[in-house]
Amino acid sequence: MIQALPVSQHFTATRNACKLCTPLGACLAFSGVEGAIPFLHGSQGCSTYIRRYMISHFREPMDIASSNFGEHTAIFGGGKNIRLGLANVIEGYSPTMIGIATTCLSETIGDDVKMFLHEFRKDHEGEALPHLVHVATPSYTGTHASGYHDAVRAIVDVLAQPGPTIKGVVNLIPGMFSPADLRWLKQVVRDFGLEPILLPDYSDRLDGGTWSEYKKLPPGGTTIEQAARMGQAEATIEFGFTTQESSSAGTRLKDKFGVPCHRLGVPMGVALTDALFDKLQEISGRTTPECYLGRRGRLIDSFIDAHKYVTGKRVVVFGEEDLVVGMTAMMAEVGLIPVLCSSGGKSGKLTDAIRSVAPEIAAQCEIHEAVDFEEIADQARQLEPDLLVGNSKGFKLARELHRPLIRVGFPIHDRIGGARILHLGYAGAQARFDSIANSLLEMRQHDSDVDFTYF
Repeated sequence: MIQALPVSQHFTATRNACKLCTPLGACLAFSGVEGAIPFLHGSQGCSTYIRRYMISHFREPMDIASSNFGEHTAIFGGGKNIRLGLANVIEGYSPTMIGIATTCLSETIGDDVKMFLHEFRKDHEGEALPHLVHVATPSYTGTHASGYHDAVRAIVDVLAQPGPTIKGVVNLIPGMFSPADLRWLKQVVRDFGLEPILLPDYSDRLDGGTWSEYKKLPPGGTTIEQAARMGQAEATIEFGFTTQESSSAGTRLKDKFGVPCHRLGVPMGVALTDALFDKLQEISGRTTPECYLGRRGRLIDSFIDAHKYVTGKRVVVFGEEDLVVGMTAMMAEVGLIPVLCSSGGKSGKLTDAIRSVAPEIAAQCEIHEAVDFEEIADQARQLEPDLLVGNSKGFKLARELHRPLIRVGFPIHDRIGGARILHLGYAGAQARFDSIANSLLEMRQHDSDVDFTYF
């Protein structure tokens, strides 16, 4: 049966974490609102680190403001810095919203950011200020994925407004998907005759075209007006099985405004994508468009064509928890065996989520939560996988094991196109399946003594 293994007893420190910092996820979420800018209450090093990761993945400019902590601030608090920083950002960028995330330093010294923002608003009473959205994101309490979800919930808390239900409007609360995934989600909902409100929507801001002149705030994103209407939507679809209730924007919309919340798994592979289409049929009263049925049929046909190359191959999967769940579900459908599913997250829900989407691999799968790459490597060496699936941080392990790494999720900073990876839907499953099958074939060719060219 599926085994949830404890964190290593041998070390008390994290070595090459299988996660990124909590404010990074918050900055990504804030970047999905039109005219918004992320603002870190902490040192400049934190914003530089996050910009470096975001730019290497999305290959787009990324501005993140900082309250610029120094030694003096660390001792006496950052109240003066945050007020001055916000004033400078408003003057320089004229944003619609400033998303303020705290760092480990400001959280550790106990800065009262809510009070600082209250004082800032009082100092500027009568002036037209942008929306100020605050989220507490000390990295020692979570992951980039939890910071992302906490920030989305904070945006909803500030911007969503009550009102009569608007028929046909559907809120979409995605996980940390790629811009290509976000575009796919919006198109699918439109094809059912519904109006999607996607929060956050960084599909254009972090995967846009070229500019003749530099723009301080890239175009695109969920508008403030759309975010306000989320409290009046007919339904919310929130993706992911591991999000905590306290971090769920969908739960917040249900509790505060009575908007029904439907929580689905990340639509990767056939079964989880089918679940999304079933839900959209239920909400819209329409049947699934023919183009998607055709895509589904071609995907299953490709599974049949290539099953002999993938069946029984052993895979190590790692990354954000919901991504691991979705990828595991897809691979189990085609006969691959995820022998190790690992994440730096620690929701406590990973084992049950995998068991629910892939019961057929239960006897052969080990699951690790809250682990680092040293712990993943220790287990992977014993399991002798044929393939690794995860982000670029798994390259060192893949090279050591001489096994292919199929890059998915975030960050993809040693390849071009991380923003354009389509994970979702039948088309996303097709692309990932082809990558997996072809990587296995390439490895077989590379390792062959007879130099064969036809299988």
